[in-house]
Amino acid sequence: MFEVQPYGDRGVRVQFGKSIHKAVNNEIRDFCSVLEKSHIKGVLEWIPTYTAVTIWYDPFEIVYESLEEKILNVREKMNNADISPVRVVHIPVYYGGKKGPDLNEVAQYHGITTEEVVSLHANSDYLIYMMGFIPGFPYLGGMSEKIATPRLEKPRRSIPAGSVGIAGEQTGIYPLESPGGWRIIGQTPISLYNPEDALPILLKAGDYIRFIPIDRKEFDEITKKVETGSFHPTIET
Repeated sequence: MFEVQPYGDRGVRVQFGKSIHKAVNNEIRDFCSVLEKSHIKGVLEWIPTYTAVTIWYDPFEIVYESLEEKILNVREKMNNADISPVRVVHIPVYYGGKKGPDLNEVAQYHGITTEEVVSLHANSDYLIYMMGFIPGFPYLGGMSEKIATPRLEKPRRSIPAGSVGIAGEQTGIYPLESPGGWRIIGQTPISLYNPEDALPILLKAGDYIRFIPIDRKEFDEITKKVETGSFHPTIET
């Protein structure tokens, strides 16, 4: 599937599929890589999502018909060779306690132990399909259906940065303090978003995340290293 359609008077939506799938994600990554190297005059930015890419452009620099033609040229150049090497970013997580106030409820909902919830949650590498709704928030695929849990009926007004949550069949990490309705099962001490860094967002679409369970002592030790700038997460390629 490859459809190019107008998206308002300054946007183009390029559709690659209708369902969340790794193959669709690979096509989107390939397309974005070629698009970036094409340096199309008038293209301002592009936003990859689960099944599509939205391209914003300046209509005073390029008209829709011309941009559509160039997008089709980008498609012709796609061959997966331009996709960046896959990174696996290790995310240490302290599960339960005050850092994971909903862990017990998730376990009770499924009739299993909290240890089993942690084991299932940390027993998979999660593909980052896209980034949203606040800077640095990764939307992940690959969580076990055995721990899929509905959102809270009443969202919290404030969730601490680094909180790891479950919402339905999805799991994710809050990079900033934010309201939210996800079930919080743990927290990572590392920073996913720092506006003062040259690269402010640690993660990117196409990366994989591997959650590494840690104890409270390790959590505190990593927190101190993060504060002094001496902690660097493990990243496999």
